[in-house]
Amino acid sequence: MGLPSVMVLPLLILFAAGVYYIYNKVMQLMSKTLVCNKVVVITDAVSGVGTECAHLFHKAGARLILCGTTWDKLESLYDSLITDSDPKETFAPKLVILDFSDMDSMEDVVAEVMECYGYVDVLICNSSMKLKAPVQSVSLELDRNIMDINYFGPSTLAKGVLPAMMSRRSGHVILVNSIQGRLAVPFRSSYAASKHAAQAFFDCLRAEVEEYGIVVSTISHTFINARQPPSAAEPAPKQNILAQYIISQLNHGVRPSVLANEILQTVNRKRKEVLLAHPIPRVALYLRSLFPPFLFAVLAAGVKDSVLAEQIQ
Repeated sequence: MGLPSVMVLPLLILFAAGVYYIYNKVMQLMSKTLVCNKVVVITDAVSGVGTECAHLFHKAGARLILCGTTWDKLESLYDSLITDSDPKETFAPKLVILDFSDMDSMEDVVAEVMECYGYVDVLICNSSMKLKAPVQSVSLELDRNIMDINYFGPSTLAKGVLPAMMSRRSGHVILVNSIQGRLAVPFRSSYAASKHAAQAFFDCLRAEVEEYGIVVSTISHTFINARQPPSAAEPAPKQNILAQYIISQLNHGVRPSVLANEILQTVNRKRKEVLLAHPIPRVALYLRSLFPPFLFAVLAAGVKDSVLAEQIQ
């Protein structure tokens, strides 16, 4: 006796979901083996995302070079990684002081990074500096500082490790950028400008080094949500259903653990461009391309009610 036709579609959907789930699990397991023995540099290893990446890649057997601005935090992360891992299956990370706001030190930093193993397999540029302020209140000094950390620093470090990658004809450079590298909103002028510059640089780099077998990936995400979820004991204020949905999409953000896992998957699958965003920011990107006057009007109206400009990131 055959299945009723009404049952066919739900069964197909269930089967497809099962296949997709199994595929993702297999790819997660494979990603851990693919980074084993690889030399991986993390530029801001002591940040939330950097720490999550350090734990993921360390457990997967990567040879980590962890960078940060303070020695104490780097040593604390080092101790945490060594304590939580089997020394027979992992490598002790190497530590390098890196401060993109001090561009005069970059030549020495590049030399120190290259001295660790003589080459780099994966460079993860996840350092970032944010700023929310009206355009007229931002000084030139602050503009330059943001550009150093968000653009000149990552691009200079990428240039430094590039010759070894080109000679070995392999390597992977990952820019952990922001959706504001593709979509600018009010009160983020300096930040958005630096992210647009970084996006453009790494897009150009991707085309230039493809013939050498080097992969360049950019990951554009909404804001990093490192806050703990609200306690069930704390009642949320009542809102209408539509407003509640819109606010949830704007405030949700990306968890550091989710972004770190996405970075690991990007290394595994060699994806060139990744967008981590909820529906409303995605719609804004499409509007920017297809109906820019409408988006400009919405953003201008949003300045009067700064909640919209504050939440879309």
